[in-house]
Amino acid sequence: MSLQVRPQVSLKPYNSFGVDVQARLFAEAHSDDDVREALAYAVQHDVPLLVIGGGSNLLLTADIQSLVLRMATRGIRILNDDGSKVVIEAEAGEPWHPFVQHTLAQGLSGLENLSLIPGTVGAAPMQNIGAYGVEIKDVFAGLTALDRQTGELRDFTLQECNFAYRDSLFKQAPGRWLILRVRFALDRVEHLHLEYGPVRQRLTEQGIDHPTATDVSQAICSIRNEKLPDPAVLGNAGSFFKNPLVPAALVTRLKVEYPDLVAYAQPDGRMKLAAGWLIERAGWKGFRDADAGVHKLQALVLVNYGSASGLQLLNLAQRIQKDISQRFQVDLEMEPNQY
Repeated sequence: MSLQVRPQVSLKPYNSFGVDVQARLFAEAHSDDDVREALAYAVQHDVPLLVIGGGSNLLLTADIQSLVLRMATRGIRILNDDGSKVVIEAEAGEPWHPFVQHTLAQGLSGLENLSLIPGTVGAAPMQNIGAYGVEIKDVFAGLTALDRQTGELRDFTLQECNFAYRDSLFKQAPGRWLILRVRFALDRVEHLHLEYGPVRQRLTEQGIDHPTATDVSQAICSIRNEKLPDPAVLGNAGSFFKNPLVPAALVTRLKVEYPDLVAYAQPDGRMKLAAGWLIERAGWKGFRDADAGVHKLQALVLVNYGSASGLQLLNLAQRIQKDISQRFQVDLEMEPNQY
């Protein structure tokens, strides 16, 4: 067996919050064969299997009594190129931001708005990651996943993935599908998305009137670096809460008391509220309780100042949820997966 299974491994290096919990068993998959060996090992030893990528969407609240399999597969290849549209495939273990930078270096546009998002390629479709007006579904060309129930490989189309706001079939059926590789349809002719004000404003500040995809990526990186802490310096999982979707009538009522409420109309008639605005308005921005806190520059980000446990971070998140519910009649949903 090529898969190396190790007992009692600290997961602190493998989750961006830097929470120090132990995995009962730990292994890394560098190939499809490793993945199948891990599945067989879990069955043979009657132990659950938990698959992780970059650990940037995890909140670990206790030791993990499972075989934790970290996807470390690598490989990027162009499958089709008609001179205008390019289908590019990446293995699940490829780090996301370096993959985005690779596509830009190849003269391909489409992923630039998703620059500097932590995590791996394989995790990206799970919650349909998105930023600055672009989501995975907008550039998705398919993926290959392993059915953990049957051991068979299956290719998924865009429609079959059931993508929604921070959601997908794979998130709805946890533990069923193990994503092995993902395909993206990118362009050699740039079609830039500059609708979000901060991006266009940053480009203007830089004196860039006719931006390239690389310019957009660099602008977004600079914005994110100013607003979001580096997990290597300050433990965090990026945006901790989803922007809530609420009835338009609620927004109308809230605007009476909060005229500056940030809300965006949705195609289905609902409104999307800015969770960060709600949390900041409620006074949580910069709050700290021992080593668990809310970032001083971005209220949407919970941080670990050093030795916070997952339970301490979860407790803080639940306090925020309760306060926002009581204050605004809005329920916030956590983004990270809890274990």
